[in-house]
Amino acid sequence: MAIRNRRTAGLTLRSDQWAAGKAAVQAVETVRAWGYPRLDEHDLAAAVRMLVAAAVADGGKRISVHLADQERKVLVVVLAHVSGVAEDPTVLPAVATLRTVESCSTDAAPDGRRLSALLDADPPPARNRPRRPAA
Repeated sequence: MAIRNRRTAGLTLRSDQWAAGKAAVQAVETVRAWGYPRLDEHDLAAAVRMLVAAAVADGGKRISVHLADQERKVLVVVLAHVSGVAEDPTVLPAVATLRTVESCSTDAAPDGRRLSALLDADPPPARNRPRRPAA
């Protein structure tokens, strides 16, 4: 995976019970500094917490969180650094229910499973945005 020509940030954390909370706080602080006044920080934090918790459950010693932005979108990629782990089928549907999440995915890479979510950092007001049907 390559991310070029946009702002990025990388966070590396020990894979433990506190990783999801720490990653969520650091991700929100990082993206807040990028200047998105309408960013739904709750959605960003929730997405990071869910993706990191899934990566921690994979059983590795560390996880990494990669953030990038472009055209009022924020990409969150979490790498578990453990390969060959069965994925939890409930994680992505839960992430997809967040209002500002536009897409989410998982894939296997040589260095472990990657989980990702793309969020709208400048969403329209909630009352004007159509609801997505439940998956």
